Amino acid sequence: MNRAFSPLSPRGRGEGGEGRVPLNSAEPSNLSPVRLITTVREMKACAREVRARGKALALVPTMGALHDGHLSLVRRAKRECDVVVVSIFVNPTQFGTGEDLSRYPRNLERDLDLLVPLQVDAVFAPGTGDIYPYGFDTFVEPGALATSLEGAVRPGHFSGVATVVVKLFNIVRPDVACFGQKDFQQGLVIRHLARDLNLDVRLAICPIVREPDGLAQSSRNAYLDAEDRLAALALYRSLRRAQELVDAGETDARLIVEEMGKVFAAEPRVAPDYAVVVEPARLSPVQRVTPGCVALVAARVGSTRLIDNWIIAPPGTSGDERIQLALERLCSGGL
Repeated sequence: MNRAFSPLSPRGRGEGGEGRVPLNSAEPSNLSPVRLITTVREMKACAREVRARGKALALVPTMGALHDGHLSLVRRAKRECDVVVVSIFVNPTQFGTGEDLSRYPRNLERDLDLLVPLQVDAVFAPGTGDIYPYGFDTFVEPGALATSLEGAVRPGHFSGVATVVVKLFNIVRPDVACFGQKDFQQGLVIRHLARDLNLDVRLAICPIVREPDGLAQSSRNAYLDAEDRLAALALYRSLRRAQELVDAGETDARLIVEEMGKVFAAEPRVAPDYAVVVEPARLSPVQRVTPGCVALVAARVGSTRLIDNWIIAPPGTSGDERIQLALERLCSGGL
């Protein structure tokens, strides 16, 4: 496959990169619009300024179409660091042929409005041509963790993710980068990437934010009509079924996965890609399910593809505690 990428335009969204307000504006913070940075050059200058002031910087990488899940990452970033930058960039290199790049939801003004109450310091929203200049032809190829599950269903996806993440880390130079648990495999790939390439950044993985009925919040939920929205709950129900079986004393992974499959089979509008319970360190299927194992599912609901996961843990365990369980198994597994 030819991975060379030639954007439609050799330049980004604008030359000046005019922001809305400078960092630490004298205006009341709860009324100040978010500083908008649209070029790599200005973002690098902003990052240098932050470091020169001795401030810690957190990055929240997103593709826009923000929802409460993204906003939870921003809140975590604000707890971690002095300065928070949210990147908004629909990365074309992580979309395969026939995927939803052209229709992926985009509404920058709405995203900026959502970020104002959180007092984000800056939004980095570059043009495609600024991230991938004309003739761009260098990609990061992640290892074995990127070959199964999402990597098998979406060939080349994690190379695109790894490439843009390395570029964002080099441009923004964050001390901390916040990612969501919903993209569990992506988080592992980036964790491995940061370790292998000696990237000076700490990753913070944040719990999934769900709708009241359990559906994991996702920008792609906007594609779902009323019937598909109801059918999409099969993903959450399958994960809850796995936890319920473990709570009842079942540890046989084969039986648990079979029961997860039955949940999908009962919903004709849903076509599962996979339903597995894995050891988080290597995403390898387990024979016995114990706390810290992760159930992962992916399915097409109508024309929309959704993913979700659940970290197996004792009843009453919080989302952050579940992530800690999985991270402990990651460390014991060598990652």
